[in-house]
Amino acid sequence: MPPIVPQLDRLFERAPLSASLLLGAIAALGFPPLKLWPLALLAMGLAVVLISRSADWKAALLRGWLFGVAHFTVTNFWIATAFTHQSEMPAFLGWVAVPLLSLYLAVYPALAAVGSHLLVPSPQGSPAFLLAFAGMWTVTEWMRGWMFTGFAWGPFSLALLGPDHTPGLAVVLPWFGTYALSGVAIVVSGALVWWLSTRAWAKALLLAAIATAGMYLPSGSEGEGSQRFVIAQPDFDQQDITDPNLYERSFVTIADLSQRRENDVGKRIVLWPESGLPDYLRDGYPQRYYSATTAGGDPAYARSRIASVIGPDSILLTGATDLVIENDRAVGAYNVVTALDENGAIVGSYRKAHLVPYGEYLPIRSVLEPLGLSRLVAGSIDFFEGPGPQTLELGAFGRVGMQICYEIVFSGQVVDRGKRPDFIFNPSNDGWFGRWGPPQQFGQARMRALEEGLPVIRATTTGISGVIDADGVVRHSLGQRMEGRIDGAIPPAKPATLFARFGNAVALIWAMLLLVASLVAMRLQQR
Repeated sequence: MPPIVPQLDRLFERAPLSASLLLGAIAALGFPPLKLWPLALLAMGLAVVLISRSADWKAALLRGWLFGVAHFTVTNFWIATAFTHQSEMPAFLGWVAVPLLSLYLAVYPALAAVGSHLLVPSPQGSPAFLLAFAGMWTVTEWMRGWMFTGFAWGPFSLALLGPDHTPGLAVVLPWFGTYALSGVAIVVSGALVWWLSTRAWAKALLLAAIATAGMYLPSGSEGEGSQRFVIAQPDFDQQDITDPNLYERSFVTIADLSQRRENDVGKRIVLWPESGLPDYLRDGYPQRYYSATTAGGDPAYARSRIASVIGPDSILLTGATDLVIENDRAVGAYNVVTALDENGAIVGSYRKAHLVPYGEYLPIRSVLEPLGLSRLVAGSIDFFEGPGPQTLELGAFGRVGMQICYEIVFSGQVVDRGKRPDFIFNPSNDGWFGRWGPPQQFGQARMRALEEGLPVIRATTTGISGVIDADGVVRHSLGQRMEGRIDGAIPPAKPATLFARFGNAVALIWAMLLLVASLVAMRLQQR
């Protein structure tokens, strides 16, 4: 590749490892809440050049790994905030935990870098290497979503998501999927840097203009469904959620937000967040577990007073906890969404499948607990995994797909494909995530809506709650640290998209096409 600019070339030659770290950090600035997507694309394009100039596969692996360390540290630094909401471990451990997690997550960009170098040796920033890297990144990002239980947070394609009123370049997600769109983003970023370095100003300007127009063109979303809903966002402080002295006050707050109002008529779905309800709703637990809750130790009373809050012609979907009892004691729990009808009867339930390590369970507890490590969430028992995506049949209220909190970030793993829902409900407790995490999670919920062609409804304790239509457009939202409610009608679903029918097989096919294209480009380059 021709020189880029003298200063960058000197940096790449004299300090390639520092350059890798710098570019990785800048590439994370394209994600919400900053959304500096031009900088992210430029940084990724330059990183491709830097990795392509590696002398051998070992150098490529190291540069890719350092890029990933910085990239995931900046992307995920919101995790450190979670350590300030517990008392079992020093809060400063959060600032250690994030870089340590990034040391592992960086393995995936490293694999993409070394795989590209082995497939297209000595490319010096050629188009063949760019295509190979895009294909490899697609595959390794997909692997990151499921290996070792998966950590799919922060796909690079998140940088291509537009502002609330438009999907931006993520409009193609129904035909690509999240991971393949990351590959497309890398091709765009690499092509831009290539044309800038070769002084092909017209091509670079045209590409930049197309990308900018695509990011801000308004969506054609329109239409409202008939099913009414109410989302309650109570704005509970994280420490208040687990304080028994505040349970009753918290219930009164969320109940007041859910009462029918003057224009609130007809059948409706009431939506409460994860961690929004302190009561155990199921019968059969030892009495001591009920005694600390708000309903006087009686789950039947807890259900009946909720029924009196939501009123006739209503159904409630709420985050809750179900216990697993053995020998008269709790040995585990499930993080659930429970459906209650107007009579207080439980008419459906969903158990969370993708649990948060250190949040909902302590990995290898027998080893880590003696070292002083614990879960961030209060309690000494672990949560158990549920069976995976499910659709609840709610009769006249329709069919609802469930994804609790963190589960919504897993592309291709959010819908029961054999029983397609009318919409996805994503209750969450975002109070752990500071100011940086909730906008990223909300953005990834928008990507699921686009991929699946389904509206996503989010109810959170502290925001961001909202209504996302099947085009990824935000119809309504409540920002962070706001108490309030959203009333409206659930937007209609679209017919099943290509991605909804075939899942991440679509993304992997695109990855294979990029890799084949890189081999063709290499052959043409050698002629």
